[in-house]
Amino acid sequence: MDAPRDGESKVLPLIEHLRELRRRVIVSVLAVVVGIAGSIWPLTTYAFHYLVVPAQQQLPGFKLHQFALLDYWSTYFRVSLLLGIAIAMPVIIYQVLAFIAPGLTKTERRWLFAVVGGGSLMFLVGVVFAYYVELPRLLNFMLTSDSADVQPTIGVTTYINSVTRILMMTGLIFETPLIIMGLAKAGLVTSRRLMKWWRYAVVLSVVVASFLAPSLNPVTPIVVAIPILGLYFLGALLARLVEGNSLLGNRSSG
Repeated sequence: MDAPRDGESKVLPLIEHLRELRRRVIVSVLAVVVGIAGSIWPLTTYAFHYLVVPAQQQLPGFKLHQFALLDYWSTYFRVSLLLGIAIAMPVIIYQVLAFIAPGLTKTERRWLFAVVGGGSLMFLVGVVFAYYVELPRLLNFMLTSDSADVQPTIGVTTYINSVTRILMMTGLIFETPLIIMGLAKAGLVTSRRLMKWWRYAVVLSVVVASFLAPSLNPVTPIVVAIPILGLYFLGALLARLVEGNSLLGNRSSG
C-alpha cells in the first residue's frame, strides 16, 4: 500500500479530529435532551416559581405579565432548557476535556473525573450565589424607584430571560479557577504572573460585580466582587499545583 502523501497525512488527522468533535457534540446534545426530558415537569414548574420569588421579596404583590399568546410557554421551555444544561453539565465538561486530552490512562482518568466533579460543583455554587446574593440586590435596584408615579409592569419574557442570563453567567464565572488551571497546564500563564496581575484582577472583579449587581450603594458591588476575586486567587493556587506536574498524568511514564 502506498504511503500517504504529505497533504493526505495532514488531512486525515484533521478529519479524525472533526469526527471526534462531532461525536462529543452529539453526546453533549443528547445529555441536554435527557436533562430537559427529566426536568420538563414538575421541576421546571418549581424552578419557574422560585425565579419569581426574589422579585416578590423586593416588591410585595409582584406579578409577571403576559403580553403575547406564547410568552409564558416560550419562557417555560427556556427555563427547562437551562435546567437541562445544568443537569447535563458533568457530561458536557467531561466531553470537552476528553476531546482536548484523548487517550487517557487510568491515572489520568482519576484526575479527569475530579475536574469534572469540581467544575460541576463550581457551576452549581455560582448559580446559588447569584440567586441568593446577586438577584436580590439587582432586582431591588431595577424594580424600585424614588417616583410614586412609576409602577413597574414587567413582561414574563423580559424577566425570565434577564434572570436566567444572570444565573447562567455567574455559574460560568465560577468556572474561572478551572479555566485558569487549564491555561496554566497549557503553559499560557504561570502562578507568579497571575499574582503580579492582582491589581488588574481587583479592578476586573469590581467591574464584573457592578454589571451583575448594579447599585447606587457602593458596598453592594464590593460584596459581590469579593468572591469573584477569591475565584481568581483560587485559580492562581490551582495553577501553582499543576506547574511542573502534569494534571492528567505524565504520559512518558504512563
